[in-house]
Amino acid sequence: MVCAAGLALPGAPPAPAADEPAAPRIEARSADLLAVGIVHGDRMSIHLSRLADNAPVRDAMLNVLLRGVVHPAVAEADGSYTLQTQDLVVPGAASMDFQVVQGQVREDLKGELVVADSQSKPEAKNSARQLWWWVLNFAVCVGFLMLLSRRRKAAAERRTGSHD
Repeated sequence: MVCAAGLALPGAPPAPAADEPAAPRIEARSADLLAVGIVHGDRMSIHLSRLADNAPVRDAMLNVLLRGVVHPAVAEADGSYTLQTQDLVVPGAASMDFQVVQGQVREDLKGELVVADSQSKPEAKNSARQLWWWVLNFAVCVGFLMLLSRRRKAAAERRTGSHD
């Protein structure tokens, strides 16, 4: 997290580099709870909190239904939950169902996770198309300057030739 002055706040995850794609993220909510999951490879860190006061939910059993398989999430010491499965690296969109059980109360939080294909990279800044665009622009500018130079030279020769 970054504050208004541009400084990183303590305990916040580092911001991705400008050329680094953002990690896949999912938000799912019910009437009382909010689950936010951030994927890094085959691991998802899940933060579960109450909507009323944004307090973390630490005493729940959390299962995640992803691609037809129920995966148990492991409670961490910091109050978050961790899920590890190869289903998180499969590219494409997948609906997720966070199943939260607290005592006798069960809530389902539904959301959609979109994982980008790691093989397809965004078009590079120096792609062939852009390179040819710059070459064409440079050639047009050089041609224009040459034409302007010839016109000025011809005009100067006319002026000096008329005074002799």
